[in-house]
Amino acid sequence: MVSPVGQLRLLPWAGPQGKPCYLAGEGTGYLSRLADNMESAQIGLAGELIQEARRVLDGRQWTQGELHLLTVHLTEALANVHRIAVSRGERLPSPAYEDLDAIDYEDDELDASQTTQRA
Repeated sequence: MVSPVGQLRLLPWAGPQGKPCYLAGEGTGYLSRLADNMESAQIGLAGELIQEARRVLDGRQWTQGELHLLTVHLTEALANVHRIAVSRGERLPSPAYEDLDAIDYEDDELDASQTTQRA
């Protein structure tokens, strides 16, 4: 994922004492590729953990230890995915417009029948 020039990228790992790590550059170097691969792995592991959590909870037979371990793993996965979302959100380009009131929302409005069907 290429970053705009001059923008820092929050990396998907922490530094000493748990402090965030940042990378400057265009987003095409070795560390950027390493970060992309690590983000992909973290997102994949989070997906697998969701499936495991559903399996454990659907069985309705678990010990306190199993629930505790599941909670620890889910918390770690959520923290990783949150860090990735923050990192990617910070690298999104700013909107070209400055005044949201100037946007015409008429085309996006739903008529009353669509609104009641969704409710």
